[in-house]
Amino acid sequence: MTIIYRQGTLEDSFAVFQVFLKSIMDYSKRMNVQAITGGDDPEKLESLWETRKPMFDFLVKEASQFWVAEKDNEIIGYARTIEHDNVQELTEFFVNPNQQSTGIGSGLLSRAFAESGAEYRTIIATFDERALYRYMKMGLRERFILKYFSRKAEKVTLHTDLQIEPLNLDIHLPFINRIDKELIAHQRTSIHEWIASRRSGFVYKRKNEIVGYGYIGAPHGPFAVLDENDFPAVLAHAESWVAET
Repeated sequence: MTIIYRQGTLEDSFAVFQVFLKSIMDYSKRMNVQAITGGDDPEKLESLWETRKPMFDFLVKEASQFWVAEKDNEIIGYARTIEHDNVQELTEFFVNPNQQSTGIGSGLLSRAFAESGAEYRTIIATFDERALYRYMKMGLRERFILKYFSRKAEKVTLHTDLQIEPLNLDIHLPFINRIDKELIAHQRTSIHEWIASRRSGFVYKRKNEIVGYGYIGAPHGPFAVLDENDFPAVLAHAESWVAET
């Protein structure tokens, strides 16, 4: 049957979530990793859509490109990008396991992640070699590896000269944007607005100047500080906050 490519809509959110889940669980099995925290817990997987739905709906509204691939009126793959301040990011790229290596991925990428004129292009990718090969063919290069560590939250006390205040986005957003611009070379206002509506935010000050920020509330983050030496105190505050609530 013919593969149909079309732009995605809000009504496609649950269908593309199903593609995401099938693909990521297949990847977990092939790589012998746990790509979703708690992915070996059936109850966790059962409730995952309820947890992820707000983010999937937000990404529909925020997307610069959102394409799905259909076969026999069923969505079998999708890819989505967002753009902020001259940075193009591929947020998702998934194809049903039984449809991979058939050219569908290339068709999706050519539509959703085509050159847009953005100065920078980025993706947080898995170690799937087939996908990595496609990204490198498009001119992307690996920068660094992300690793995950976890433990049950504990109260941690560290001496610091930082002042910690609850985030007030109406007041603090310009300062957060300045930090982002300095650290990651772009601003992401709408993302902060969405995260702040769902998590508890904090700003970290030194001598009344904002030098960092962070969000607490699963999933936690992001955290950013102008001086990396402040990370232990910032993360200790976050862990203690979780342990006490």
